[in-house]
Amino acid sequence: MEEDKIPFWRDSRVLKIVGQVVVLLIVLTIFFFLGSNLVNNFRRLGLTFGFDFLSRPASFGIANPPIAYNSSDLYTKAILVGLINSLRVMFFGIIIALFLGIIVGISRLSSNWLLRQLATIYVETLRNTPLLLQLFFWYFAVFLKLPRIDKPIILGRWGFLTNRGLDIPWFGDARQTWLGLGIIIFSLILIVMLWRRRIYVIEQKGESGQIWLWLLVAVAIATVVIFCFGLDWDIPQLNNNNIAGGLNLSPEFATLLFGLSVYTAAFIAEVVRAGIQSVGKGQWEAARALGLKSGALMQLVIFPQALRVMIPPLTSEFLNLAKNSSLAIAIGYNDIYAISNTVANQTGRSIEMLLIVITTYLTINLIISTGMNWLNRSVQLKQR
Repeated sequence: MEEDKIPFWRDSRVLKIVGQVVVLLIVLTIFFFLGSNLVNNFRRLGLTFGFDFLSRPASFGIANPPIAYNSSDLYTKAILVGLINSLRVMFFGIIIALFLGIIVGISRLSSNWLLRQLATIYVETLRNTPLLLQLFFWYFAVFLKLPRIDKPIILGRWGFLTNRGLDIPWFGDARQTWLGLGIIIFSLILIVMLWRRRIYVIEQKGESGQIWLWLLVAVAIATVVIFCFGLDWDIPQLNNNNIAGGLNLSPEFATLLFGLSVYTAAFIAEVVRAGIQSVGKGQWEAARALGLKSGALMQLVIFPQALRVMIPPLTSEFLNLAKNSSLAIAIGYNDIYAISNTVANQTGRSIEMLLIVITTYLTINLIISTGMNWLNRSVQLKQR
């Protein structure tokens, strides 16, 4: 006797597909309604929707552009300048916040009472005050109160610090610089390979990995030497109350970078602390029973296991830093949001510029999220 077939209106697989199709149709209907309403409102007001205005001259200047730019350039290039400014803050901000957050997070678990209390004060103070107020404090009370350019703070051969920003050496446009940077990139890849090899011989072969450690240290020292002396550096020079050469980091850029970094680091510190504390006590005791020192214990046993807990919330903190960079408009830093606001005011194309900004931040955050998801999968336990 053949089994009776389940009617399609009672089949859970069919019902799930139908439910998803219905939801998709509802979402598309909502978007169609909103789009039609937008087009009708534009027609009623005698406006047109389009991005043809991007090919017009911008007619406004931008302070300290990262690439060559003047007011006769197109709106497209002005937006590109803002995008590069935003990416600079996001990239260096994530690196600084991660480095500082790891240090503070480990300090929160230190056996040293003073270090632990200082880390706690740092976290509780910065985490519980608004970011915008912190940016105002760093900008008006710190960076704008630095000495004037006629009495700069001289940082040895490394530059000058004034209320016009930080002037530091930068790469010169010479073949020697590009060759040196290529060698440095190769050295960094070699360092990663040596590090992974050292971990492998320690974990799989039970060796000390001392030889690989010495090779790693030698390559690292060579990389630092090439970076310091093998590149063609453009050194800033003070001449007649003017600083020429090098790279100028404006007070606005320094405020945004510093403020975002120290603020996000307070949250990352708690993520690091929670990740380390999630590792079972037995893992600590077993590692100490094997004779591992504190540095090797954290490097080989605790931190790899803590990463499985830390990476998902770290992703959220990186995404928040990227989105919080839009507060640059409050202190006059020309990021993509600030420049898009200027373009919208000049052209009256607020909707188009809003779509550009939304798409830009969405794309950047999706790239960050994709990279962190890949890293998360790589540290998870492989199931057999």
